[in-house]
Amino acid sequence: MDAAILNYVQNHFHNRFTDFLFTFLSRMGNAGAVWLGIAVILGTDRPTRRFALMLFFSIALAHVVSQILKPIIGRPRPFVTSPRPLLIHTPGGYSCPSGHSASSFAAATVLCQANRQLGLAAMLLALSIAFSRVFLFVHYPSDTVFGSILGVLSAMLIIYLYKI
Repeated sequence: MDAAILNYVQNHFHNRFTDFLFTFLSRMGNAGAVWLGIAVILGTDRPTRRFALMLFFSIALAHVVSQILKPIIGRPRPFVTSPRPLLIHTPGGYSCPSGHSASSFAAATVLCQANRQLGLAAMLLALSIAFSRVFLFVHYPSDTVFGSILGVLSAMLIIYLYKI
């Protein structure tokens, strides 16, 4: 099913606009950049500073755990098993879990705690970033699902620990 979804996306979703859009969204997610930028903005205001810290630590935890799991799982990226030209620089390492998805959903989960409307927008952005990784042929759909779950769990743990 993973390969079928991936191939469907590759065969039906590409055009000049979506190629630009999903490349841009993927770059926003590089190293959690967009989320760290939001953390910096939240950190400048005293009432939201605690959410900035939770955001930072959630992203960090999701990143560390995903980097530990990638070599353990050892799943090759789609373009390795089915070579084709990529729209982005060829990423290294393994495919599962998706670090972009993990950091994005970790951040979005924290932002849901901070503000319902901001959280909804963040969830839509996180979903778009996760989809971009499938669109760009660097992750299987299950990699992004696993990464998303990892991100949510990382955020829930940090939120829980922060409230203790």
